Amino acid sequence: MKIKYIYYLLLLSGVFTTYAQNEDIKKVNHDFELELESEYRYFYDDALFEDQKDHFPSFAIRPEYAIDWNKGYESINFKGFFRLDVDDERTHWDIRELYYQKAKNNWEFSLGLKKVYWGVTESNHLVDIINQTDAVETFDGEEKLGQPMAQFTWITQNLGTFDFFYLPYHRKRTFAGEKGRLRFPVVIDKEDLQYESSAEEWRQDIAFRWKHYFDIVDIGISHFYGTGREPLFDFDATGNINAFYPVINQTGLELQITHDAFLWKLESIYRNADAQDFFALVAGLEYTFSNIDGNGLDIGLLGEYLYDERDELALNALQNDLFFGSRIAFNDTQDTSILIGGITDLESDSTIFSLEASRRFGSSWTAEVEARIFNNIDQNELILSNFREDSFFRISISKYF
Repeated sequence: MKIKYIYYLLLLSGVFTTYAQNEDIKKVNHDFELELESEYRYFYDDALFEDQKDHFPSFAIRPEYAIDWNKGYESINFKGFFRLDVDDERTHWDIRELYYQKAKNNWEFSLGLKKVYWGVTESNHLVDIINQTDAVETFDGEEKLGQPMAQFTWITQNLGTFDFFYLPYHRKRTFAGEKGRLRFPVVIDKEDLQYESSAEEWRQDIAFRWKHYFDIVDIGISHFYGTGREPLFDFDATGNINAFYPVINQTGLELQITHDAFLWKLESIYRNADAQDFFALVAGLEYTFSNIDGNGLDIGLLGEYLYDERDELALNALQNDLFFGSRIAFNDTQDTSILIGGITDLESDSTIFSLEASRRFGSSWTAEVEARIFNNIDQNELILSNFREDSFFRISISKYF
């Protein structure tokens, strides 16, 4: 186990031991859950680069454990992850969460590895800056790595909620290996990526977020100062890729307005760095038709506009695009849901279609289906053109214990 993880394990074990000596052991509650997943991904177009495979069976384990005491006001929470895959780089493990948390009156304190989510939009989470993306796990960037942190939350009645973060360690992003899909012509070894800061991964970062609501308006304002989670890429004339992690200041805004069946959403950021300054935003709406058939069927219509000043250098390839989609929730005992959508570039004909669906079987089985289709991708797209032959279909079956 890596040294930094051992450090946090010993620290949290010491915290629990100290408190356990002062509490009646009968008041301690335990909860353990385990998910075993079997997954298969199929890329049906011929690979663009040599050595890439088409078939990717894999297996994943997700254990979770929580222990709380002091009437639930103190706890230790753990979420682990391991995947075995054909792509050597996608075979990986991670401690998603392992942290001690204490709540008292109007404040909370957390210490350890944790996942924090910010954002309100569907197609791109611009303001979500705390955790590093687990880029080999999912294409849409929804999966995140555990981030070492100390978090203090102060909750007020009239002024909103204030979150303060101390982030002592930066985690690098992993990219697909030689056999993997959704990669660049040159296989990127994460250890080859350098840092702008001389402290490298041990640069001490900080972040702040304020959130509140006013009637129908929910608002969040955040600021991050430290080593960015996105590497900055430079493509030279020979096709080689040079990349490093810059030190950035990023200010973010989240805004959501709820009016009847409408949700109006906005996320925007301004990121400042010595190497690159830019502004980006996602703005749109969601309208839901509720209980259409009288049995709980909800159908939501989504539309969002995405803009990024980096243009084709945007790592997510979303620089002047339109997202459209529909969220279907059956609200049945099997928790059946479907999300379909597409993102189209307003300056070219490049389009990405997507489908995500899930359904529970029995009391402990879940099946998921996902598809991504890259259609008519413009070869002038610096990032996205590398994935133009990487349309895929994924199915997974999970068992919960």
